[in-house]
Amino acid sequence: MNKLTNSKGSTNTLPVTLKDVARVAGVSISTVSRILDERLPKSKSKSAEKVRAVAKNLGYTRDVMASSLRRGGTGTIGVLVPHLTDTVMAILYEELAKVAQHNGYFTVVATCGDSLEEEEKAIESLLGRRVDGLILATSRLDHNSTGKLKDLGIPYTLALRTDNESASVVGNDIHGGYIATRHLLDLGHTRIGIVAGPNYSSNSLGRTKGYEKALIEAGLKFSPQLCIQSRFDFESGEAAGHVLFALEDRPTAIFAVTDNLALGVMSAAKKFNLLPGKDFALIGYNDTPVLSMLPTPISSVHIPLDFIAYKAIELLFGDRTQNIVEVMPSLIPRYSSIAYKG
Repeated sequence: MNKLTNSKGSTNTLPVTLKDVARVAGVSISTVSRILDERLPKSKSKSAEKVRAVAKNLGYTRDVMASSLRRGGTGTIGVLVPHLTDTVMAILYEELAKVAQHNGYFTVVATCGDSLEEEEKAIESLLGRRVDGLILATSRLDHNSTGKLKDLGIPYTLALRTDNESASVVGNDIHGGYIATRHLLDLGHTRIGIVAGPNYSSNSLGRTKGYEKALIEAGLKFSPQLCIQSRFDFESGEAAGHVLFALEDRPTAIFAVTDNLALGVMSAAKKFNLLPGKDFALIGYNDTPVLSMLPTPISSVHIPLDFIAYKAIELLFGDRTQNIVEVMPSLIPRYSSIAYKG
């Protein structure tokens, strides 16, 4: 901070400016601005090191709002997720906030549940706060929110889901569903159930396609009886588990297209006195941290959410020539699947 003495002899403390740093470092204001801009690659030149040292000694802090106003924005990114109680969405938001902060932006989050009406309201609310762009983890194939944003010229990126047209960063869901089902087939299972998620979501549809692909390759027919549509929450997984375990010829293995659904299936199994890894095989999707800490560790398909967040921010304001970025998932086998073979 600068200390200036007024006519009465008292001291006023004023914020250190780029001009102050430039004067002490002996360089231009534009040079200081470029060196201290966290959105640009960090220079290792002697001049840059000197400027950063002077800024630190003077106590300079970047005024994000002021710099945003100069470039015509607010320095904020709006993030829309269905639920922050969903562990995957909470982790994704934290990763997005980290990457945004590193690039000089602040994130604000809104939730909309599974309601189309609430999704529209949430987008309007974020736009009302003059965000510089939006990252949506809610894109539905039965809605036109992205079309409206495109017409308005508002930058946006889809994360974890895609409408197959907008800039998107997603896992390769077909491959993820394939490797999960292939894993169970390789263990000898031929009657594999799937808790498939909602049919308006690109990731649940993709994972189900991967499941079907693996079955066809193994010479098995897709059985509608073993495919249960659901939402993405724990309660839906529990309800789907009840249906599958109540079948006269119940499945020996179950693939749940999210970890929340897998945990719901696990809860339903308990009511039937069944244990994953002992009485049936179970595999989830997203590899959230809790799965490895359970008394029965749950197998899952891993998606690098930190990389998803990095690419989503990059696409939002950067090079958009690579419109849809697909990240390859990997299988993390644990006791819940490998201990019980069909």
